[in-house]
Amino acid sequence: MIRPDLSLPIPDDITVAHFIGIGGSGMSGLAGMFLDRGIRVSGSDRADSAALRALAARGADVHVGHDAANLPDDADTVIHTGAIWPENPEFLLAKERGLHVIHRSQALHWLVGGRRLVSVAGAHGKTTSTGMLVTALSTLDTTPTFVSGGVIADLGVSSGTGSDDLFVIEADESDGTFLLYDTSIALITNVDPDHLDHWGTRDAFYDAFIRFGDDAAEAVVISADDAGARRVRAALGHPRVVTFGEDAAADVRVSDIVTHGPVSFTLTFAGESVTGSLAVPGAHNAINAAGAVAVLLTLGHELEPALRAVEGFAGTVRRFELHGVQRGVSVFDDYAHHPTEVAAALAAARTVVGAGRIIAIQQPHTYSRTQEMYREFAEVLESHADHTVMLDVYGAREDPVPGVTGELVSGAFADPDHVHFVADWQQAADYTASIAREGDYVITLGCGNVYQIIPQVLEALAETEV
Repeated sequence: MIRPDLSLPIPDDITVAHFIGIGGSGMSGLAGMFLDRGIRVSGSDRADSAALRALAARGADVHVGHDAANLPDDADTVIHTGAIWPENPEFLLAKERGLHVIHRSQALHWLVGGRRLVSVAGAHGKTTSTGMLVTALSTLDTTPTFVSGGVIADLGVSSGTGSDDLFVIEADESDGTFLLYDTSIALITNVDPDHLDHWGTRDAFYDAFIRFGDDAAEAVVISADDAGARRVRAALGHPRVVTFGEDAAADVRVSDIVTHGPVSFTLTFAGESVTGSLAVPGAHNAINAAGAVAVLLTLGHELEPALRAVEGFAGTVRRFELHGVQRGVSVFDDYAHHPTEVAAALAAARTVVGAGRIIAIQQPHTYSRTQEMYREFAEVLESHADHTVMLDVYGAREDPVPGVTGELVSGAFADPDHVHFVADWQQAADYTASIAREGDYVITLGCGNVYQIIPQVLEALAETEV
């Protein structure tokens, strides 16, 4: 992987931009916004995708596979993700030519310009909270520009160019790039230490969030419930901090959460209480809604219209997303890739599965996280799922670590009858189909490519007799 060098200069003007890794949800969204600006765009990715085809239909010059020949002769700026390797031929040629070579976060900083920026950060809940904000603002007759880490279901896109001065982004703490932006309002969903391969220590992770909050020009909106967020809150020196959560002292307090069926709850702010419900399940989403409403209050909206606007949020792609039903078994996908996220996703599923069981198909993400948290993953999966089918590790940007496999996680289960490790995907799909019965939920979990097993699972379900 390439660690972003945020000290590199960002060009004042960009006329021809080349994106290495253009097919990712974040990168394709950025490329689309560059097209909105009238900038000529080219790019490459290792595999074909709907995102590539959509960009090509808009006039971008896209390529499948990485090759130096993909880089246009007149490109002035090359934008890359942290997931590419230093040996990438397009990256090397751009360096050789002396072009501006910048990380995607720097390209986003360039796009933001001097607009009023809401940055959403936190180990979990960023994409959902960003989607809630963008959906609500659109309902409240505001048209913000936005960049989310996932496709917002009711909008069908992960980014968009608006006409207002407001800009909403999902800010990435994994590599420190969330500190690059000139944030006006910072939303901190939680501070659950993660990405310690980058930060080194938990203290460094906390310190980064303290800096992120204190650097916000207008306000900090932060969880009152999460232990890490409370630690950050205590260290903040910012003059305007708004808290949200179930804690009795929260400025925007959530209470009366009912999770069976559509989640419902009450929000209280400044002595006023309003009840609401969401289309997405789970108590964690009631908390996410409270954070989004707190930001809307900070932007000058009233409590009831703010909550009503958030209620219109229909979810994001890869967050408890139903892909199909075969012989009464529902197959979902969720992006959860940290123990806290996995627990929240499975707890939400439990509220709507009824008498059915939950079968998790877990793909651990990165060797470093798996090595650090395999016991926590095992504990959460064993507690919240009826059975787990464990796949092997999706390494992403990392080289393999000896002994760190999916079997490391499955071996940490207290009861081995609750888990089955299988590296072969077809065997995993067949095994899942063999144990699933009518009314069950099968949920793929992970932020790698685990969702690609779903067609195999649905086919195996259709072919398996019970």
